[in-house]
Amino acid sequence: MGGRMFLPTGRVEHRIAKIEVVELLHVGESPVAKVEAITENVSLRGARVITDSICSPGKLVSLDAPEEHLKLQARVVYCQFLGKGKFAIGLQLDERVEEWQKPP
Repeated sequence: MGGRMFLPTGRVEHRIAKIEVVELLHVGESPVAKVEAITENVSLRGARVITDSICSPGKLVSLDAPEEHLKLQARVVYCQFLGKGKFAIGLQLDERVEEWQKPP
């Protein structure tokens, strides 16, 4: 009947574009692995970051966002190879981050 079908994306909350340098600390690894990443987009309970390091889904990480003075726990939802040694990592945060939704 000419109607459109909309497929769910799996995201519940609205994401906004935000570029910020963050650090990921891989929880439970020895020696401690600290990796620099850049946020691409964020929501109240998640973030997509770009990094040079692969990270397995389900892995726990600590995310340090010094610009916002945030230290957060997160779980890796996906790790997508982008090419040229770069990976996009989807993070599900353990707590809501209201600061990321405020205008600069």
